[in-house]
Amino acid sequence: MKILIVAAVLALGVSAAKADDGLRREAAALFGQLKADTEATSAQGELGRALFWDARASADGKTACASCHPARDWGADRRQFSPDARGALTSRHSPTVFNSMNQPRLRWLADRKDGADQAEGSLTGSLGFASKDAAVAKLAELDYLPKFRAAFPEDAQPLSAANYGRALAAYQATLATPAAFDRFLGGDDGGLSERQKKGLRSFISAGCAGCHNGVNLGGSGLQKFGVTKDYWLETGSPKPDDGRFATTKKEEDRYVFRVPMLRNVAKTAPYFHDGSVERLDQAVRIMASVQLGRQLDDAAIADIVGFLESLTGEVPSNYAPPGQRPEL
Repeated sequence: MKILIVAAVLALGVSAAKADDGLRREAAALFGQLKADTEATSAQGELGRALFWDARASADGKTACASCHPARDWGADRRQFSPDARGALTSRHSPTVFNSMNQPRLRWLADRKDGADQAEGSLTGSLGFASKDAAVAKLAELDYLPKFRAAFPEDAQPLSAANYGRALAAYQATLATPAAFDRFLGGDDGGLSERQKKGLRSFISAGCAGCHNGVNLGGSGLQKFGVTKDYWLETGSPKPDDGRFATTKKEEDRYVFRVPMLRNVAKTAPYFHDGSVERLDQAVRIMASVQLGRQLDDAAIADIVGFLESLTGEVPSNYAPPGQRPEL
């Protein structure tokens, strides 16, 4: 009898291992493993770090890039909208900067081609300068010229708005946050709990991975928000946002947004472009309804939320002003 019991336990273990291997292969094909940045920080990255945290380098002298992306919020903003250097609020919720530089386009409308373009545009955006020339003059006043020369030694005019953008992008490219999910993809069966593995299976079978795929589980595509019904009926948004239609004026772009990545999503509430939903389980329920036309039960939602929690990585140790550690 004991031999039969042992044999049965061993058989169950082998079966579970095979199931894990199959799930791992499927997930690796859909998503891919995120790895930590191990390269030495470049001079451009060091400059970008200084600039990212320097509130003096703004029109009001009080607003830094980090002001809308604090470490305690995993590089996003727990506020629905973020105040800028002009005293106004951003028109959309600030997404996380972690893992963001490998996205083909940035911001909710995918209207910035890369991290350098986004950072350069922020000079006359959230940082409040009247012009890029005014921003460059402020950087010169703050004695940044020697640092720009060191970072861009072959550039005849190293202190420029374009190089500001390149430096910020170089720094943000170091902000990778591998998580438990990546340990699982790397071969560690214990990287995910049984509930999280169940949630991963539900995430795939429900159709979530149709849009939230790639190494960041999103961030690379565009999609209408509200495929099966108007999204604001579920989110309670006070005013519908036209999405990319606002910039392209093409009717097919109405209510179309960049698909947000789900890395660290359990730490980056509130959710959606307008920060209209506070809880992750609510966001999952709404997405299933308005995008997939499905009504998930509480158990399935809890399992998916459990899986999404496995995408939370550590706040990078260099996500703080030079010489400091992150404040969480």
